[in-house]
Amino acid sequence: MLFKRKPAHPPAPHGKPMPHPPVQGGQVRRPLSPGAPRPASVTNQPGRAPQAVQPMQRPVAVPQTAQAIPRPIAINRPQAPRVAQPHAPVPQRKDVRQERRRLLAQQTEARHIFQEGLSTILDLIAPASLIVTPTHLRLNNRYVRTLFVYTYPRYVETNWLSSVINYDVEFDISMFIYPQDTSQVMSSLRRRATQLESTETVEQERGLIRDPELETAITDIEQLRDVLQRGELKLFHFGLYISVYANSEADLNEIVKHMESILGGMLIYTKQSLLQMEQGFNSTLPLMQDQLKITRNLDTASLSTAFPFTSSSLTSNEGVLYGINRHNNSLVLFDRFNLENANSVVFAKAGAGKSYTVKLEALRSLMVGVDVIIIDPENEYEKLAEAVGGSYIRLSVDSPTRINPFDLPASTGVNMEGDGLRSTVAMLHGMVSLMVGGLSPEEDALLDHALYETYALKDISTDPATQKNPPPLLTD
Repeated sequence: MLFKRKPAHPPAPHGKPMPHPPVQGGQVRRPLSPGAPRPASVTNQPGRAPQAVQPMQRPVAVPQTAQAIPRPIAINRPQAPRVAQPHAPVPQRKDVRQERRRLLAQQTEARHIFQEGLSTILDLIAPASLIVTPTHLRLNNRYVRTLFVYTYPRYVETNWLSSVINYDVEFDISMFIYPQDTSQVMSSLRRRATQLESTETVEQERGLIRDPELETAITDIEQLRDVLQRGELKLFHFGLYISVYANSEADLNEIVKHMESILGGMLIYTKQSLLQMEQGFNSTLPLMQDQLKITRNLDTASLSTAFPFTSSSLTSNEGVLYGINRHNNSLVLFDRFNLENANSVVFAKAGAGKSYTVKLEALRSLMVGVDVIIIDPENEYEKLAEAVGGSYIRLSVDSPTRINPFDLPASTGVNMEGDGLRSTVAMLHGMVSLMVGGLSPEEDALLDHALYETYALKDISTDPATQKNPPPLLTD
């Protein structure tokens, strides 16, 4: 049999909410459920001690057959504390980008630190010291000063820069050429011509005498506009810088003064790049950097006169003497056998001295140990060969001198075993084939075998020691 415990507060009838328990005298009075024991009440009367009131007992009928049902007892056993496992945060896209940037920055820094410990071409060409002063540079033990051209005369001669190039001092010359847009130049010249003509009109209205300088400027602008319009010339900005080197400051001042006088004699005036010596020096280095930016306007014809079509020196440490450089009276020493191709051709008009030049070169080449072989169909070099103790060989039908095609080349001392014999056999093979008008494959093989057998008759083989024996003749 099951018993169901009644709730302490029965639900309100018809689903209505129960009213709150009334509050009286600081006590909460709660309604009692049916059959519940009433609590003892306490009454307070003035002048008396509080008395306890026994609650009324209501008998409760308990059925005879009812038995007490044991209630389950809950035992709270201590449990080990549960430790929350931390979850790995999911990386955000922004955090991934930042991490990549950090790793890339670390790699770049590591690469930069590694490269700082390597030797580069800059370490090889960099000077040991560089001292910059307002008037010059101190480059190791050399003094450097830079000049720039700021004005040119109305007319200049062709190759006017040769006098500077042939000056026997150490210096660097740098030229910067900036082509200009013809349309912009024409617009600028039009405005300038309008201004000058307006000035001339105002002076005429005032009754002033004519100004030759103003008239010349107007004429030059009109002529320049004409040639630019026809496309005959173009306009350029031209910058010319010169860096002079010396062993002392006194020598530097003297060289600079002399160079300024050379250019000043041609009405080409220069100035020193004071307070900009480093920029001037960088402008003359082969870096294509114009750090001074000091240019003047030149047209195509004027610019062509500045190109140095001369050389200050044609002298080398070895070779033969060819003549004298008439620009600066220096010697021309040259060894053409040091070039990649030593061939040369001599052109001149009749009687200009072609044969004399070639004979002079042959004699001077003999003095430095060069073997000279000349093919002389005009019989011009026989006396020269006899004068120097050479051999003069006449080749003709009735001449006792013959050329033996079986002759082997002289040994050069290099380990080329059999190369001399094989090359001679190949040459003879082609010569015989040319003489007979062609060979069949069988004849070609027989001829090759016969040539080697002919050399074997004279005990000549691929061994270089046997190639010193007398070679066979064509009759063999």
